[in-house]
Amino acid sequence: MGDTPTISRRALLRTAALGGAGFALSACHGLAEEDSTTAGSTLKIGFVSPRTGPAAGFGEPDSYVLSLARKALAGGLTIGGTKYAVEILDRDGQSNPQRGAQVANDLINGDGVDLMLATSTPETVNPVSDACEAAGVPCISTVVPWEAWYFGRGAKPGDQQAYRYTYHFCFGVEQFHQAYAHLWRQIPTNKKVGVMWPNDSDGNAIRAALGPLLQQEGYTVVDPGAYTSGTNDYSAQIARFKAEGCEIFNTFPIPPDFATFWRQATQQGFKPKIAQIAKTGLFPSQVEALGDIGVGLASAAYWTPTYPYTSSLTKVSSKELAEGYQNESGKQWNQQLGPSLALFDVAAAALQAVGDPRDKAAVAKAIGTLEVQTPIGRLQWGKGPNGNVVATPILGGQWVASSAGKYKLDFQLCENSSDPNVPVAAQLKAYGT
Repeated sequence: MGDTPTISRRALLRTAALGGAGFALSACHGLAEEDSTTAGSTLKIGFVSPRTGPAAGFGEPDSYVLSLARKALAGGLTIGGTKYAVEILDRDGQSNPQRGAQVANDLINGDGVDLMLATSTPETVNPVSDACEAAGVPCISTVVPWEAWYFGRGAKPGDQQAYRYTYHFCFGVEQFHQAYAHLWRQIPTNKKVGVMWPNDSDGNAIRAALGPLLQQEGYTVVDPGAYTSGTNDYSAQIARFKAEGCEIFNTFPIPPDFATFWRQATQQGFKPKIAQIAKTGLFPSQVEALGDIGVGLASAAYWTPTYPYTSSLTKVSSKELAEGYQNESGKQWNQQLGPSLALFDVAAAALQAVGDPRDKAAVAKAIGTLEVQTPIGRLQWGKGPNGNVVATPILGGQWVASSAGKYKLDFQLCENSSDPNVPVAAQLKAYGT
């Protein structure tokens, strides 16, 4: 329904006397008659994600997650003895930083959101976070490696809490390092890693931090240099990897770039034993689109249906989350389900952690000490790596041909170094075997 301004009890009763519209308004927001002192008190939560554009795969399960959140919040939230209706305003950032900033500012200045949520890639999350920090609106975000979010927005290495209003939970370079170190040792290789790290927030953060960690593990990193997203010809990089004899490949591209690269690599005879893909290759639709050359790609998961955790807001377990999505959408589970629902777990907890949920500074401060149970595990701010961030697990695995027949591919977890509570299903196999 449309946005409703705060209405006093006297005004509401006067409206009711003129035709009962006041009662209808109260009922529209799910408020009981005895809560009429707060009729019209609606907390607005903004939600920005990429539902179209190159990163649209991340937005595939949005409608299902939003339906769960809206159902859970349909009865409102009682905070400090006052009952508030809750409205979720979702927007498409279109995988574009300018669009992300625009919709964020529209939600802040036009809709007057009390709390912002953002997810999936720096192109969406960083501009939304920046808009919120500038406007003094609390914001919670996820699914951007935390270094790309924290340092990519201007924080310095020594900063312990660079931002006042913006908070984040996501894996970081150390979690990738642990996953790769445990995964790659499952196959004998010459430990030469050809890398394709783009010239963007993700790629630059990975180059600065992951490269040295891999070298400490004894890997030789063959880096032909940062490339520009949208590149159409990767022949020079492929020739370099072949000449160096790279038996491992690692990249952090947007999906169209990887599809172009991998088809060219196949045509030109570059076939590493391990093809470790990040940022793309996360979702079944992306891998299926590659056809046969997608089978055997190594990837990583920040959530799967086997995570032994439950949403504190919806009481839905990880297994139920996946099954519900598959039954309703007809599509295979998508790992974005977990962190997207976790955003709403954190949002509800943050609003309930203060006496006045409209006090944006108080809500932002409360997030800094929040502890919340979510489908991706228990999140607790204040434990590091800094005051704005919770570092979450990412686990290594592989796309294999499905044995059940319902879906073409299955994702199997092959290591659990970041979270031993999640079960391992298989051992990594060499690509193409």
